[in-house]
Amino acid sequence: MNVFYEEDGGFKAGTVLSEQGGAFQVESATGKRVKVKVSHVLIEFREPEPVVLLREAEAMAADIDLDFLWECAPQEEFAFGDLGADYFGRAPTGIEAAALLLRLHGAPMYFYRKGRGHYKPAPAESLKAALAGIERKKQQAVLQAEWSAQLQAGQLPEALKGKVRELLFRPDKNGIEYKALDDACKVLSTNPARLMLKVGGLASARHLHLQRFLLEHFPRGTGFPAVSVPQPQDELPLASVSAFSVDDHTTTEIDDAFSVEVVERDGVRLQRIGIHIAAPALAFQPGDAIDVMARERFSTVYMPGEKITMLPDSVVEVYTLAEGRACAALSLYVDVDPADWRVVDTHTRVERVMISHNLRHNHLDAFITEENLASGAGEYPCKAEIAVLWPFACALHELRQEARVAAGLRRETQNRADYNFYVTELDGEEDVTITERRRGAPLDKLVAELMILANSTWGKMLADHGVPGIYRTQQGWGAAGRVRMLTHPAPHQGLGVAQYAWSTSPLRRYVDMVNQWQLLACVRGRPAPFVKNDAELFAIVSGFDGAYAAYAEIQSVMERYWCLRWVEGRLAAGEMRVTEALVQREDWARLVHIPLQFRVPGLPVLPRGNRIEVELIAVDLIDLMLECRLLAVIEEVDDSVLDDDVLPEPVLAVSDADAGTQAAADEADGAVVGGIVPATPDDAVPVSASGPEFA
Repeated sequence: MNVFYEEDGGFKAGTVLSEQGGAFQVESATGKRVKVKVSHVLIEFREPEPVVLLREAEAMAADIDLDFLWECAPQEEFAFGDLGADYFGRAPTGIEAAALLLRLHGAPMYFYRKGRGHYKPAPAESLKAALAGIERKKQQAVLQAEWSAQLQAGQLPEALKGKVRELLFRPDKNGIEYKALDDACKVLSTNPARLMLKVGGLASARHLHLQRFLLEHFPRGTGFPAVSVPQPQDELPLASVSAFSVDDHTTTEIDDAFSVEVVERDGVRLQRIGIHIAAPALAFQPGDAIDVMARERFSTVYMPGEKITMLPDSVVEVYTLAEGRACAALSLYVDVDPADWRVVDTHTRVERVMISHNLRHNHLDAFITEENLASGAGEYPCKAEIAVLWPFACALHELRQEARVAAGLRRETQNRADYNFYVTELDGEEDVTITERRRGAPLDKLVAELMILANSTWGKMLADHGVPGIYRTQQGWGAAGRVRMLTHPAPHQGLGVAQYAWSTSPLRRYVDMVNQWQLLACVRGRPAPFVKNDAELFAIVSGFDGAYAAYAEIQSVMERYWCLRWVEGRLAAGEMRVTEALVQREDWARLVHIPLQFRVPGLPVLPRGNRIEVELIAVDLIDLMLECRLLAVIEEVDDSVLDDDVLPEPVLAVSDADAGTQAAADEADGAVVGGIVPATPDDAVPVSASGPEFA
């Protein structure tokens, strides 16, 4: 006797060798002997041979019309043998019964399995939906193959044009669009980003890096909803002084300006130095519509050639310190004895200040040098005021150096170069100009020291009034010496000040806006918006840290991109194939001309700053890599890089030229490198025309 039985979810046939209890000893068609429970046997037959029955039953099952079978089946649960008699009009043969069972079991959309050999027809609506799904999948498979073929041919399917960003950065891997892209990439041995660039889904590699960032942090776009811009709530007094600002020529968010006047005190002629900061905090309060917009962003995002502002342009236009008008400002006045540049007194006012000039670095840096300041040579706007501010800035710098030394740090060095990035468009093609800027130029130093003074003084003012603020602090060495943000004052040893509260960039940094609200409350004798141990204040610190790190990263990425574009342009012109680089660490080096770090295969262990000669081979704007070959080691060490921050990854120091007042790399005011804190101030050297330095 032969049996047709179910095993492990499938059907088999074999010859019964013996029966014992409730089980058969069966020899399968392959010769394997198995024990089969009687309850698992569905058909018993004598002819044909088991292997023949299986072969013929499978062939017959393929010819059974499922739709007709479904119509013939009873609506309730049934046994396959009962249906066989109705379907064939007689008792089915072994082959017919097996064929029917195989067909029922292989069509789960038509028949639901209710037990071994028992089934129930699917409801009409369910069957209709299932069949529609099958048809849809067939159509999708056709579309997928069609789109994949178009991509392989270098064409972007119309259906994919509006989904490029999502396909690259947040793909639905079950969607046919991604499957088509993935299929094409496998055939072409490439990746989605490179293929999209090839077929025109991306305008350039720059858009690849930018869109990844925008999808993550600005999924709804970078624009602002319409908003009415309130004027300062109170009628502010007009200051007796006029002030001037110093910024890069691309700056639109002008936060700070300066003034100088002579006052007498106890018969002594003092220089009253004014530090005037834009006061957008007068326009709105925490929770207002404009505040919600600013807090969603936490900071202006700067990149070479573009920026995403923290505040709407309409707000910036009202509160930026533009020349030729009286602007709302929070002013710190510092009375200084010019005999030794000692600070005699300070006081703070909320007022309007007439802005006489918006000075620009590109117009003045060539004239305002240490030599010309010492000799009085040259003619330029605000020369008399700058002649007072320069020695005062030098005295402030010296006091900070003494504090650093007392904290166990060494004096700051200013032999490191920073860089400005200027992106222009010519005949539809983007080009970049990268210019070197030596840190510590007089105007940079002047602005930096005055900003540090304001942030330190106002930080103390908050503490004296018992009002919390957001401070940056750095104490100790190693990991413990990293810059941290706290809501109470603490020393910032890297800058050499007793406390340091960001307060001088409220148009482009939310922390400064918060501190300005707190300062305005102190000046006016009103309750502060945020109180001690305020959970909202802690949330702002946490949110700001996360956003600022992300903005620093995209600025570094885009600056690296433009450095590589700069190299690519020169290689295309037949220039710079062989050039010099400076060793950074291990197998990392940096080009002499621009701040581009890259790996040099086979680079031996050399002193930091050692010059090498390399051959530049190729640029990869997708992976942001520079391929090169070491040619020679030049036995010369460039001292200008010995105090650079050593970057473990190929990421550039972020920058601040648009604001015109930032200086060092993100943690340059606190990152410990080799036991040295290479501190530079929060508002100092513009190192990129793209935007702020995240110091």
